[in-house]
Amino acid sequence: MKAVVRRGLRLAAGLFMGTGSALVELPFILLAGVALLLVLAWPRGRQAVIRPLAVCAGKLVELERHRLRTLFGERVAGTYGPAAALRYLAVRWTLGMLGAVILLSVMIGAAYGTFFFYGWLITDIRRPGTVVAGSFGGLFLLFLAVQGIFGVATLEGKLARHFLGPSQQEALERRIVQLATSRAGVVDAVHDERRRIERDLHDGVQQQLVALGMLLGRARRSSDPVRARELLRQAHDQSGAVLTELREVAWRVYPTVLDEAGLRTALESVAERSPVPVRLTCALRREPEKAAANVAYFVVSESVTNAVKHAGTARIEVEVAEESRMLRIRVKDYGRGGADPAGSGLLGLARRVAALDGLLQVKSPPGGPTTVVAEIPCE
Repeated sequence: MKAVVRRGLRLAAGLFMGTGSALVELPFILLAGVALLLVLAWPRGRQAVIRPLAVCAGKLVELERHRLRTLFGERVAGTYGPAAALRYLAVRWTLGMLGAVILLSVMIGAAYGTFFFYGWLITDIRRPGTVVAGSFGGLFLLFLAVQGIFGVATLEGKLARHFLGPSQQEALERRIVQLATSRAGVVDAVHDERRRIERDLHDGVQQQLVALGMLLGRARRSSDPVRARELLRQAHDQSGAVLTELREVAWRVYPTVLDEAGLRTALESVAERSPVPVRLTCALRREPEKAAANVAYFVVSESVTNAVKHAGTARIEVEVAEESRMLRIRVKDYGRGGADPAGSGLLGLARRVAALDGLLQVKSPPGGPTTVVAEIPCE
């Protein structure tokens, strides 16, 4: 219920902002139409008029796309041309005005629906039956208006996809290319992961096992009991270090706590194991599905590891939240910056995220801070 209320409030805010943008789009479309009519038979003048109109239309459409993405959860492709942008704005303002009517209906319905509770404070109620009937009518209008909020929000998304999105054939072709690319990226990521595991085992565990074997060999050949006991003590300590390193490798391969206790606990363990203080904010209403939780964990784990190794930061901030059927992850450090998104580590994370139709963005200007943002579909 709370989620529905929050979504309704967010959509209402989107309609309110859409009403404001419609008040700008309507005069712009009228001026654009008049300007194009004046230069319709003058090719050179038409080009001179179309150019600034296209720039203004593009900015207005980008504002609409941002509004749809932020408040409605609608992601519309940005491959439209100037003509498509003008056609979209020529129709979009009507939905903006319709949204204004819907919001006005909500306020009127709420006012009449609750008049029975406050009306006696401001006037003498001589016909309670009429007031009760009016309150029921106001509540019914409020119910219809709230349904209208969800309906207009749906129409907003469909209208934007119709005018700005690619055709069905283009969408299918892009999807095929995207799937082929993500599949190749997953294969490369698997190979990179295998090489990393082999390197961890070879450079870490194997070297420590060799050192352990050498200590045991020296203890076995020693004729001095005191020296032999000292070597055995060192071997015992070395075996503990080998076990610790082996647990670390196993943890990096796949943390069992992710299956046993969920994503939140797994991320808390990442924060606890980090040598740099990590402030974790995890706002999850429910446990994500396994694939999304797995990718989210590795995004946080690898980003924190990279920040510790390369950024020289004194603190790290991790935020995980679920927004509009998307799992949004943000990892920020205050180190030296300059991280390369095309590097093997970040590229591997991008491939993991892309395999679930997600998006990974890295902002790391020289001097910092570095921010890694991942958006992963969780439905």
